[in-house]
Amino acid sequence: MSEKMSISQKNEIKAKEVEFGGKIFELIKILYPICRSITGDGVRKTLKILQKEIPLEINEIPTKTKCFDWKIPKEWNITDAYIKDPNGNKIVDFKNSNLHVVSYSVPVNKKMKLKELKKHLHYLSEKPKAIPYRTSYYNEYWGFCISYNQFKTLPEGEYEVCINSSLKNGSLTYGEYIVPGKIKDEILLSCYICHPSLCNDNLSGVGLLTILAKILTKISTHYSYRFLFIPETIGAIAWLSKNENNVHKIKHGLVATCCGDRGTFTYKKTRGGDNIIDEIVEKVLKKSGETYEILDFWPSGSDERQFSSPGFNLPIGSLMKTLYDKFEEYHTSNDNLEFMEVKSLGNSLSKYLEVIYELENYTNKNKKSIEKTLKISVKNDPVFISQNMKCEPQLGKKDLYQKLGALTNENSNEIKRAIQWVMNFSDGYYSLSEISKKSKMNLKILTDAANLLKNANLLKEQ
Repeated sequence: MSEKMSISQKNEIKAKEVEFGGKIFELIKILYPICRSITGDGVRKTLKILQKEIPLEINEIPTKTKCFDWKIPKEWNITDAYIKDPNGNKIVDFKNSNLHVVSYSVPVNKKMKLKELKKHLHYLSEKPKAIPYRTSYYNEYWGFCISYNQFKTLPEGEYEVCINSSLKNGSLTYGEYIVPGKIKDEILLSCYICHPSLCNDNLSGVGLLTILAKILTKISTHYSYRFLFIPETIGAIAWLSKNENNVHKIKHGLVATCCGDRGTFTYKKTRGGDNIIDEIVEKVLKKSGETYEILDFWPSGSDERQFSSPGFNLPIGSLMKTLYDKFEEYHTSNDNLEFMEVKSLGNSLSKYLEVIYELENYTNKNKKSIEKTLKISVKNDPVFISQNMKCEPQLGKKDLYQKLGALTNENSNEIKRAIQWVMNFSDGYYSLSEISKKSKMNLKILTDAANLLKNANLLKEQ
């Protein structure tokens, strides 16, 4: 075999697009029922299934291990949960849908009136038939998720509530697989494994990267390819913390998610926006003749925001179909097996392979690098330096983020966005007014966010 992927190999794989899409879907079907979170046996079970496909190395990081500004949390496991109505009928059952329980819910076993129970019930009035996905990783809480239609029918009376879960010292589990190439320079391909029964926003990326790794194992490549199967946010932070001295090997990368819906392709650029991977993905999408959208980087979303934090600034983009939270089924029980399309899964895999082919055969055209100069603050346009350059700080413990995760309240999102933009681009090169132009956010909101962060000792003025 040649040292680089040949065009015949690429075309042969493209011809089997639907076949590979079917393989991804079959893997998604196996993984779909498993209750996963950022830690626990569900993650281990998922990774052991993936081990049957590729020789995945499974790693454990103990609870309380410090990872930059974060610590590995206690391990969460759950075996059962339900709500019984005043007549003793089981009206909510974890065994019917693991989305019914707020992830990381603490144990509870008691009876209560409907008024008290309602404080722990989550629903979406705008999507009355759907069960929402909710988390509470770093705030001890318990809760259930139900459809709004069910919520409206709950009668007054006494309810029996049970969550048989545990929060104990354990570990965070993640999977890693390296396909060695001719050189040690790496392409990083990452997905997250923490969501429970959600197909597009989670399992489509897991399935795609598993089959992609399987394909690359049989092909001689120039680059080495590192595949990560990690819990979102804390997993990326933990991996970067463990591999701080080796990240210089990573030359390009992609985060895989939302690869199985019927929407158009979307590419979220790297933080710099002018890296080789950006050029190549846009070339591949343009050449396909299909409709697509190119988006500039923003400091939220998935794990690209950790890999691209100022202290690492790795050129990691994200190639997907419909952008997360832009499809109606996002973070609900409607993101299920029926929502997946085999053709889309195969087409997404084909696009990833096209990108890899172009990377393998890329000829440097002597693009000029953009020189950046540290800026000096002026009175009306301050420049800040983050005190946590490597990955985002854990803002929840400083009461700067809402404690209940996966919510989409507009007001809280605006503050959250401002904080993320200021933290990610406070690297000494961008003033607040430049961050305002880049983010298209109001300068006053960004200034307020900067003052909050400064008072929390997370920023200092340049």
